[in-house]
Amino acid sequence: MLRYSTLLCLALCVLASGCDRGSHPHEIGKAAPDFTVSDSRTSIHLAGYRGQVVLLNFWGSWCAPCIQELPSLLEFHHEHPEYPILAVSIDENEAAYQRFLVQRHVDFTTVWDPEEVAAKKYATTGWPETFIIDRQGNIRRRFIGATDWSDPEILRFMKTL
Repeated sequence: MLRYSTLLCLALCVLASGCDRGSHPHEIGKAAPDFTVSDSRTSIHLAGYRGQVVLLNFWGSWCAPCIQELPSLLEFHHEHPEYPILAVSIDENEAAYQRFLVQRHVDFTTVWDPEEVAAKKYATTGWPETFIIDRQGNIRRRFIGATDWSDPEILRFMKTL
């Protein structure tokens, strides 16, 4: 019996430790870490978007959930250009990154960051990972994994910022 209760307690502790994930992790409400990342075509300086609600998306061209998410992210971009999408690719291969952008007709702002300079500042744990940053530069939501950006709840939330 002692063994069963010990295992049950351990299982509950493991489950409880995952409760800080999803849309309300510990960084919600805190200042989004500023960064500047540049590649041969684009430069993103997050502080330059202060005053706007921003979607900061970390992704890779080899990432199946990133590919799954892309159509709804592109649709969101086309329907709501007032919300800049800043996409940071963690691809190691620049040719694969560039090919992906062309083949998938990606037309929002994206930058190649193979050293993961920006991703490390956000302690990303999965791909894709997206942060909604408010007009004051604070993190308001965090999404880990493929997100359906056509979900009306997301737009309602963003309009409150």
